[in-house]
Amino acid sequence: MTQPQTAPVQTVPSHAGDASWTEVDLVVIGLGYVGLPLAHEAAFAGLRVAGLDVSGQVVADLNGGRSHVDDLSHDDVDAMLAQGFTATTDEAVLSRASVAVICVPTPLSPEGGPDLGAVQAATAAIGRHLHPGQLVVLESTTYPGTTTDVVRPALEQASGLVAGVDFNLAFSPERIDPGNTEFTLRTTPKIVGGLTPACTVRATAFYGKVVDTVVEAAGPTEAETAKLLENTYRHINIALVNEMARFCHDLDIDLWNVISCASTKPFGFQAFRPGPGVGGHCIPIDPNYLSHSVRSRLGYPFRFVELAEEINATMPAYVAHRVQNVLNEAGKATTGSRVVLLGVTYKPDIADQRQSPAVPLARHLHDLGAVLGYHDPHVTSWEPGVPVDRVELDDLGEADLVVLVQQHAAYDVPALVERSALFFDTRGVTTPGSAHRL
Repeated sequence: MTQPQTAPVQTVPSHAGDASWTEVDLVVIGLGYVGLPLAHEAAFAGLRVAGLDVSGQVVADLNGGRSHVDDLSHDDVDAMLAQGFTATTDEAVLSRASVAVICVPTPLSPEGGPDLGAVQAATAAIGRHLHPGQLVVLESTTYPGTTTDVVRPALEQASGLVAGVDFNLAFSPERIDPGNTEFTLRTTPKIVGGLTPACTVRATAFYGKVVDTVVEAAGPTEAETAKLLENTYRHINIALVNEMARFCHDLDIDLWNVISCASTKPFGFQAFRPGPGVGGHCIPIDPNYLSHSVRSRLGYPFRFVELAEEINATMPAYVAHRVQNVLNEAGKATTGSRVVLLGVTYKPDIADQRQSPAVPLARHLHDLGAVLGYHDPHVTSWEPGVPVDRVELDDLGEADLVVLVQQHAAYDVPALVERSALFFDTRGVTTPGSAHRL
């Protein structure tokens, strides 16, 4: 729910209702997994929406009704176009917009913090076209202080306008979960932290048109940190069960049964499960922003995050070592053995391969001498950086060992186990004794 303000505030005036001044209610900068769903929801909320992207191919595909993200189909994009949505590479569209939202990538830099190159480029573009009354929101995940210390001064210097006085500025962390049909952009609560209380009010009013629930943070830094806390919580707990998977195997303890039993406690426990590594943009990357910020600004480590990163990052190598042991126990050398990986995306039932642990797993197995194949119903071509052939499920019997890396709904796992000479399950979905399990 929206938290009440402690005192009446006035937002910076918006001229969005003046048709002679503005033609667009919203410009979304960055039309990927975050920006495109926002543009879609806003278009169907009745807003006039434009999308701005540096990729001419992305723009051409969207204007031609072709989607490139899992959560939106080609028909969804066609419907957006029918609602008036248009995509462009021309930043001049920002001069005609009431609201500009930055949804560009923030990958890790070589130093371990976020690479703000795309955010800075988007901010510079907005600054060149910023006008009084405009609302600017950063959604890209980053370290605490980016909105106030990076985006704000860049906008003010480029435009000569003052944030919180001449225009509104806020941070609102994206919470997109690709493939999740229960918690969508609209049904997931949206955190908003404005530079001033007035900026928060303006941003809340905007997001209230496209989501069901808006939660007001104390400010942009708190909103930035909330996003990092969410993913750091998951990162650390996944690392906990990943480390438990190792010693439970050595002690001949069924960790999957342990988790099942612990999950019956109705309070004080949330189940996390081990796997071959962590993937996607959020879990393997976002906590490092916080760790890097603590080290660079305070001079000491965020030890939980750094330990979790160490554990989770080594899981693909651990799984490769377990595969080697399974083959050895069967009297087969890893060198020359045919190993097939099932499921190479970072989560089930989507095509998204960002930071998928299947890639380092394939490389470790290749280094051990394995001959690799893969199958994924959502990925027709896969290039992990080592030789790998696509394999059909009917041909699994020709493999020396099959590894379930990702559990897609399309996989009839018991049938695949029966079809395979050796089967290694990294997801705990097989019955005890039917396959080797992580």
